[in-house]
Amino acid sequence: MSEQVAPPSAPYPGQPEPAAPAEPKKSRGRKVLGIVGIILAVLVVGGLKGAWKLYQNQDDTVQAKVGDCLAQLPEVTGDKQEDADDAKVVKCTATDAVYTVVGRVEGQTAAQTKTGDGCTQYFKEGDDGYVFSGPERTGGKFYLLCLTKKA
Repeated sequence: MSEQVAPPSAPYPGQPEPAAPAEPKKSRGRKVLGIVGIILAVLVVGGLKGAWKLYQNQDDTVQAKVGDCLAQLPEVTGDKQEDADDAKVVKCTATDAVYTVVGRVEGQTAAQTKTGDGCTQYFKEGDDGYVFSGPERTGGKFYLLCLTKKA
């Protein structure tokens, strides 16, 4: 059995139409809060992007260990020093692998990195040895990577 519901009756003549519910107006404070929220979101996203770029540009050799290989570095002769900002660790089977890490020395001062004496124990007689010093770490200490040309 089904029931039928009658449509709402029309208002009596002269009676006003029922008022539609009014939409609540946004207060000025809510608008300001929304704008501040958007600005904060943009700043957070920008900060994360900046942090990601810094992470990508960090020194690739920080994690290098004995047995790893490095790609080509600037050619240095004698006691000269060259910046190698783009130094990177690569697979030793890669075609751009030029140096093999034969030793790693931690906690070196700036003066010790200039002499490279910390690496002498890792070089065999006849080795064409190279010293790579990483960027300064906490406490004014550096690390050295002792390298030989890959055969």
